[in-house]
This record gives sequence, structure tokens and C-alpha cells, in this order.
Amino acid sequence: MSAEKNWRRSSYSEPRPPGFAVRTFGGLKVRQKLAVLHNIFFFVLAVSVYLSVIPLFSQHIEAARERELRMVSEIFGAELPMNASRQPQDLSVYDFREGDAASLGLSAEGRTFLEEHPAETWRQNKHVLFRLSRTPGQYRRVSLSSAFYDTALRQARLSLFVVLGTIYVLSIVVLEFMIMPQYVYQPLRVMLNADESLLRDDREHELISERFILNDEIGQIMRSRNAIVSQLRHQEDDLAHALQKLEEQDRLVSLGLLSTSVAHELNTPLAVLQGSIEKLLESNQDAHTLERLARMLRVTQRLRKISEGLIDFARVRSRETEPVALHGLIDESWNLVAIDEKASAVSFENNVKMNHTVLGNPDRLVQVFVNLLRNALIAVSSGGIIRVESRCLQRGGQNWVSCTFIDNGPGIPAHVLPNLFEAFVSTRLDARGTGLGLTVAEGIVTQHGGTISASNRPEGGASLEVVLPAAA
Repeated sequence: MSAEKNWRRSSYSEPRPPGFAVRTFGGLKVRQKLAVLHNIFFFVLAVSVYLSVIPLFSQHIEAARERELRMVSEIFGAELPMNASRQPQDLSVYDFREGDAASLGLSAEGRTFLEEHPAETWRQNKHVLFRLSRTPGQYRRVSLSSAFYDTALRQARLSLFVVLGTIYVLSIVVLEFMIMPQYVYQPLRVMLNADESLLRDDREHELISERFILNDEIGQIMRSRNAIVSQLRHQEDDLAHALQKLEEQDRLVSLGLLSTSVAHELNTPLAVLQGSIEKLLESNQDAHTLERLARMLRVTQRLRKISEGLIDFARVRSRETEPVALHGLIDESWNLVAIDEKASAVSFENNVKMNHTVLGNPDRLVQVFVNLLRNALIAVSSGGIIRVESRCLQRGGQNWVSCTFIDNGPGIPAHVLPNLFEAFVSTRLDARGTGLGLTVAEGIVTQHGGTISASNRPEGGASLEVVLPAAA
């Protein structure tokens, strides 16, 4: 697992780039920079509105002033009496005067115009009107006061300034203290904290909780980040698992090379032993001794076949298959396992049907069945039961034969069951087990095109099922 730790360290513990936890620009943090930008934006907006509205308002004020001036001009042309006590109340705010041109400030151009057009009114500027009086050499003047409109314009400017300023302040307050913290600052802070946890390899806090993810663009970024982190972690776990597998494969390769050498070295003494047993069989007449010698001969032949099989396996040679009756293979496998002293205290039942035949290599299948029966024998206690059953199946339009090995032992530990057929998975590595028996058995069954599976029985004990293609 050292390779896995080194890989994790190289992948997730690299030095962070400057400004990773708190992004900076021009010496300002993100929040400060956004606040400055918001203030500039709203200030420019307020000034733009002010400069756009005031000219329009001024135009309306001037239009109102012009309308009033025309109205006064019409009234002035009606020759209203100059006595203030007899003037309408609405006209009392206007300055009515009568006198000569010099006292009233009438220009020479105005005098000429009025003399030529006695029934007309002369407008000398925006606010002053002149007209001939009934008295010769006298003129009448009315002045329109502009204070009202000037005051109205100043009040409008002040009111607009106050309203825009209030809106500006309220907008900044709402944006900076209500909207931005909830929808921008907090999501950014949550993502930065999650990134910090990712760098610390803190898997508990590296994913952003759903309660912080909103249904907006930032929420989509958060979900995308979670998906990427989850995928990276999944790939990291796969890589770590692959590294562990490589270590196991390296052990298997070393063991394979060693077993091939051992098998080659055993061939010669096994051949001598087989010859010696055959000679004893020829020279001995005792029935009990002959039975034991015959069993020793079968075991020796089996050892030679296994040894030759290991060498052939190392040379990647093909295996010939033929129709094989399962019942006889089960009996032969139990005879090999029965050499163990514990077998005499266990009840064995071969319930495989005589007509169930599979397509396979008998020697290789015996190796599988010996492994399964031996595991069952080790699992059960004295007086235990080991039973083998068979049945026909049909899968994918093809005929299969299922051979199930059942025992009434304690069953397979729950933590071992999911990885039972992996190499070196054994609870007996420190005793008689190597953790390779079931791995080799699975490989042989797979080469035959079949499957092998394991489970615990509800009533107790283990059940291992081997499914092989049925012979035609």
C-alpha cells in the first residue's frame, strides 16, 4: 500500500498556487473588489439617471413657464385696469406698471414696434411684456416672476438627488448584506473550504453538502465539482485496487515460477515412487495391503498429473476436453481427500446423478473438486456432513449441469465472502491454507466456460456451486 500512499500524495498534496484559498487582485479580496465594483456601478447609474432626468424636468419647467407667459400676454392684451384693488387675485403676483418708455425700460426697437402696431404686445425678454397705454406717450408693462419656477427646479433637483441617494444606499445595503452573502460569498466560501478539505485528503468534508447548493449557475458549478471529485476519488480507489492487484500478481508470478521448478524437481522421485509401488503390487498377495498400495498408486499418479499440469500450465498449453461423468469424478476426488484422518469422522454423501455428464478435462476438474471438498472437510467438525448434489439447468438456450458442494460447518465469514475467490484470501494463511485453492479452482472452471459461486445457507453451513456446460 506504500505505492498507493505515494500516488495519493503526488496527486493531492502538491503545493498550492499563490492566492488559492483567498483570490486577490490588486491587493483587494474578492468581497472587497466586488463591493468596490458595486459602488462604482450604482454611483455611475445614479449620476446617469440624475443627468438624464434633470434636463427633461427643466424642459417641462420651461414649457410651463412659456405657457403661463402666453396666458398672461393674452390677459394683458385685454386692457385690464391697473388699479391693484380691482385686479383678479390670481394676477396679484405679477408686476404691473404704467409710464413712459424710459421709466419702464422699453427699448427703442420696442417703441417703434408698438407705435407701428398699437394693438400688439411687445415681448422684450423672457419675462417682460409691453403694450401701448390709452394715455399718449405712456406704456404699460407686466413682469412675470421666475422665482417660482427656479424654486421648483431647485426642489426637483434636490428631491431627485435625495431619492437617488436613498435608492443607492438601500441597493448597496441589500446587495452587500443580504443578496451577495447568501448567493455569492457563502457559496464561494463553501467551495474554498471544500477545496481545502480536498487538499488535506479529508474525504468527509471534500464534497459540498446539498443544503448549500442552490438552483443557479453557482449551484451547477458546485454539483459539477462534486461529480468531478467523486469521479477522481473513484478512479483513485480503482488505481489503489489495481496497485494491490499488481502486488498480488507479482506474488503469484513468483509463486508460479517456484511451483514450476518444484513440479519439475518432483517428477523424478514421483516416477521412482510409482515404479516401486507397482512392483510391490505385483509381489504382494495380501488383500488389505493391496488395497492400500492401490490407493498409494492412485495418489502418486495424481501427484504426477498435478506436477505435469503445473508445467503444462506454465507453457500455456491447451487442455483437451471430453464428456465426463460427474459422479465418478466426485468419488475419485473424495478418495483423495479421504486420506486425511478427519475424513473418517465425517459423513460424505455423493448425490450426483449418474447420468449427469459435463464437457471438460477430468484431471483439471478433479483438482477443482478436491479443493472444494478439502475446504468443506476443514470447515466441518467431527460428525459433520458433506453432501454433493447436481441438477440440470438451461441458460441462454444452452444446457448446463450444476454441481453443489454443501456442508454443515460454521459458514463463510461475512468479510471474506465477497472476495472469496481472490488470491491469498484465506482465514488459514498462518496454518494450512495458502489462499490460492479457490482462486485456482475459479480459473479452471472459467477455462471450461463455467462459473463458480459461494453462499451461506440459511440453516447453517456453506454452499459452493459449480456450473459447467453439459455434454451433448
